[in-house]
Amino acid sequence: MNFESRIDLQDLNDAISAIKSEIGKIIVGQHTTIELLLTAILADGHVLVEGVPGVAKTLTAKLLAKTINTEFSRIQFTPDLMPSDVLGTSIFNPKLANFEFMKGPIFSNIILVDEINRAPAKTQSALFEVMEERQATIDGTTYPMSSPFIVIATQNPVEHEGTYRLPEAQLDRFLFKIVVGYPTAEQEVEVLRGHHLRKNMAEAIADITSILQPQQLAELRAKTHQVHVEDKLLEYLAQIILQTRNNKSLFLGASPRASVALLNSSKALAAIRGRDFVTPEDIQALAPAVLRHRIILMPEREMEGATPDDIVAQLLQKVEVPR
Repeated sequence: MNFESRIDLQDLNDAISAIKSEIGKIIVGQHTTIELLLTAILADGHVLVEGVPGVAKTLTAKLLAKTINTEFSRIQFTPDLMPSDVLGTSIFNPKLANFEFMKGPIFSNIILVDEINRAPAKTQSALFEVMEERQATIDGTTYPMSSPFIVIATQNPVEHEGTYRLPEAQLDRFLFKIVVGYPTAEQEVEVLRGHHLRKNMAEAIADITSILQPQQLAELRAKTHQVHVEDKLLEYLAQIILQTRNNKSLFLGASPRASVALLNSSKALAAIRGRDFVTPEDIQALAPAVLRHRIILMPEREMEGATPDDIVAQLLQKVEVPR
């Protein structure tokens, strides 16, 4: 492989280290979650974060947004939420004798959608249309979203009363599905110590410093696009996706969008890890986050207790790793 024209990733690595350091002032552990969120931001993809209540899903997203000097908005999804509550609405202005469009909370840069599965289907659809098209059409006028535009959505996996399950076609719009687990015993002690010593959480959040400007983020994204991927790794990646479509344990395999998502995110992860080339380890590390929400298990495999992550692990063992 020819490395004559290496990409200078120093500024990218410095920014990532500084962001991790800022978030680490409040969040204990969750290194994988934070790395995946940063990868998604560099790969310009939306993220679904799943975890039981109280594992700091919302707080982590808020802190990450604060380290990037952009607009941030939070939308709490509820069963009575209407599309206009997300997109905005036209209000009659008596002074001008015409209707004026008042933008909704979706018109921001980093949008935290809390409990996305609590809103009805029409509100979910309005959100997903904006996520995919990166624009909203209201009353015949199209409003483009400013860059960066990232949706970080959370959902609770255990409480299904009053929820509306996201259809597979909409789940496919998310680059990653991140599963946040419980902290270890040592991390739990650190959490308690932090709460005991910290006088005011609001002040602690206010002390988080912005690391990146939107223009800097655009430049770092441009660098990740230049990360080298060998042809044999493209074939390896394609084989992993192909295996999901020919697997007897799966009712639904991954789409070509999954292939592109795995490629783009692997380049971003390689850059975060200080390399200007993708390795099989990058692809393997991201395969569960890219695929777990895009595949559907056969009912009998689900009844046996298998999970999408189990199937992805089996696929990775099956496909020959290029050397």
